[in-house]
Amino acid sequence: MKAGVIELGSGSTPKTNASRGVSILDFILRIAAVIATLGSAIAMGTTNESLPFFTQFIRFRAKYDDLPMFTFFVVANAIVSVYLLLSLALSIFHIIRSKAQVSRIVLIFLDTGMLALLTAAASAAAAIVYLAHKGNTQANWFAICRQFNSFCERISGSLIGSFGGILLFVLLILLSAVTLSRR
Repeated sequence: MKAGVIELGSGSTPKTNASRGVSILDFILRIAAVIATLGSAIAMGTTNESLPFFTQFIRFRAKYDDLPMFTFFVVANAIVSVYLLLSLALSIFHIIRSKAQVSRIVLIFLDTGMLALLTAAASAAAAIVYLAHKGNTQANWFAICRQFNSFCERISGSLIGSFGGILLFVLLILLSAVTLSRR
């Protein structure tokens, strides 16, 4: 070995190892996003609560599918979860072939579309959750969370998971963009 010359054992370069590390981080973020979005869809989709009114035979019921925004939320989170599961294959491909650029560009476009869908669904559901908690006296909408505590806790928790998925998508898009810009 001569002075000033660095030898690497397997012929890999530090740039390739950094790209592989970024690809592994991409894979981990996608798994975390699957957990967040799938958990949100399941939590919202299984949310319901019934309260007795005067007698045992008359009951008030709150279910997620009573409101179209919550149904949209569940469907959108399920679609995003399936997309993320399918995109794991490309993420594994990027770990193996860290120089792939076309597939990274495709992932950026698809990730951006899924980010828009998830943001729309979470925003629509967040507006309804706000009304459930605070109500709107001018429109004669009463806050139902005083009566349906369990229902409101579950839908609020579901929103937290979905907004976590949005944050993970932003990180995924930025990570892919930085990876592509280094080439």
